[in-house]
Amino acid sequence: MSGLGGSEDVDSSIKAQLEDDVIREALTSGTDLRQYSQSVEKELRQLENLSIQDYINKAQNIATLHHQITECDSILENMQGMLEGFLTHLSTISKEIQSLQEQSATINVQLTNRKQVHSEMSGHILSTPVTDELFMQQLKALNEKSKFIKEQNFRDAHSCQDVQDIVDKLTVKAVSKIRDYLLQKVYQFRKPLSNYQIPQNAMIKHKFFFEFLLLHARTIAAEIHDEYVETMSKVYNSYFQSYTKQLWKLQYEEGVTRDDLMGVEDSRANSFFTKSLKSRGTVFTLGTRDSVLSPAGLIQDIIVPHTAGKSETKYAFEVLFRSQQYALMDNGCREYIFLTEFFMVRDSDALKLFMTVMGKTLQHVQKEVCGVVMGCYDSIALYLCAHLIHQYRLLCHKRAVPALDNHWEQLLHMIWPRFEYVVKTNIQSIQECDPSKMAALDMRPHYITRRYAEFSGAVMVLHEKFPLEGVDTLMLQLQDEVEKVILKMAAVFHNRKDQLIFLINNYDMMLTVLSEKTREDSRECERLKELLGQRTGEYIEEVLAPHFGGMLTFVREIDHLIANNNTEALKDYEKKVVPLVRSFSTTWKKSVERLNNEVMQCFTNFRTGTVVLQRALETLITAHHTFNRILAHQAFQNLNIKGDIVNSHHLIVEAKKYKPTF
Repeated sequence: MSGLGGSEDVDSSIKAQLEDDVIREALTSGTDLRQYSQSVEKELRQLENLSIQDYINKAQNIATLHHQITECDSILENMQGMLEGFLTHLSTISKEIQSLQEQSATINVQLTNRKQVHSEMSGHILSTPVTDELFMQQLKALNEKSKFIKEQNFRDAHSCQDVQDIVDKLTVKAVSKIRDYLLQKVYQFRKPLSNYQIPQNAMIKHKFFFEFLLLHARTIAAEIHDEYVETMSKVYNSYFQSYTKQLWKLQYEEGVTRDDLMGVEDSRANSFFTKSLKSRGTVFTLGTRDSVLSPAGLIQDIIVPHTAGKSETKYAFEVLFRSQQYALMDNGCREYIFLTEFFMVRDSDALKLFMTVMGKTLQHVQKEVCGVVMGCYDSIALYLCAHLIHQYRLLCHKRAVPALDNHWEQLLHMIWPRFEYVVKTNIQSIQECDPSKMAALDMRPHYITRRYAEFSGAVMVLHEKFPLEGVDTLMLQLQDEVEKVILKMAAVFHNRKDQLIFLINNYDMMLTVLSEKTREDSRECERLKELLGQRTGEYIEEVLAPHFGGMLTFVREIDHLIANNNTEALKDYEKKVVPLVRSFSTTWKKSVERLNNEVMQCFTNFRTGTVVLQRALETLITAHHTFNRILAHQAFQNLNIKGDIVNSHHLIVEAKKYKPTF
């Protein structure tokens, strides 16, 4: 560059050289002319010394001399023209020299620009590793310069041509290094047991690389895109095929079958309690199975089949389903976020790309789930799985990932119809119950009502957390059928009191279970309270009748007449008053004691027995208070019974002895 820097010295040297050439040519021509002129002068002097005769003799020479003089004049004229041409040529050379000076200055600027671009970026682009922060900085600077050059080219800025070549070469080199790096990361996914997050995080950290490729090498960008999609599609599909296959092997060997229905007789030969409690004891009971829906349970680490296999641990279907779907959701969300960030796609393009990567995997998982669900008779497991789907859908939306919505819908379309079918199968089993063909019934709560109570409570607990459409209708149908079958079974008892005891025990048991698991003001609880209240009131009348039936009947009839002010009709009851008063005063204490013993022996739930007893005593006290009020009526004032009337206070004191202490 030092030669171009001294452009003025070069121009002076060229100019001097040209002037020397012109002068040399002129001098050479002048020397020949001078010699020729001297020769002519010499001949003229010789002619001056000649005589006429000599002139005549020399005529030929004189003519030759004249011709030479004429030629000399012509040569002089040509010489003058030549010199004038030399002057014109010198003027042209001066302009050329000036043009060369301008070109030299332009070349000098171009070289300076190239040196500046080269010194600023080429060293880092060429030698710095792509993972170095300095490479990223220089890559962004190169990208900005490239954009600027393109913008200036549209404006016909000639200065951009100075650095276009070096920028293009640096871009090609950068693209080559980026391609090698990204392909290396993609190939890492293919290694067995590799952690996908590590190369993905590295690619996200350098996501500008792909943006650079899109701007400067779309073919390379397409290569990276296709290579990644093909690789990850195979990786996910292979992983979930293997994982799901191993996962299903961990399910309870003795699962719920078509024989484990609510209305099926609970005999020792066909009792789910005779089988593994781990697998069969929770057919209709929720227990702790809903722990999979807790905040911690939803995101608990997935099951490792190899570890579980070593310890011979078995799981319910919903636990395996949760592990599978959580793994799918977690990988799916991470993949969707990666695709949108790294490949810079949005909305429908993002969904399309996601399905290209995860489509085969989702189809395989859905197929596997469908195969298990279609053979499942565990209604609680199915209902838990439906809730897991809703929870994971909400979790996806919190992570701003809509790509799995269709997957969740597909799973629900498999699980909900199956749940509905299993519940209706249980309802049918209750409808087909024939109490006359059952084993000997007693007045304790029946296993059908206990199963219903546990199952209804389980469904209600989950339903209150996240209501699913159609559940209320199913549960109402089930409740109606259970009420009907209870009445059928109660009809087996010939004694009305025994029938009422059976109904109260069953209603009370169902209400107790449901109250523990759900709100007491729920529809099911309110219905059971109503039924329990009706049957309890009827039972109290039955149990009081043998001991206090005469007084109770008398009170009802007389109280009605007094209310209607039918004094004439009251006279017909005068003869009944004295025997009633004397009988009550002599037997009431023993009757209350017998009442207590009878009631407390009839009910399996001690609390229920005490509640029924208290209601019976309250009914008795109320009736006795009314009885005393009736005896004070003017129609019975002439009767000699005042000494036999028992004070209601004594009855209250005696009743308090049977008041529960809890």
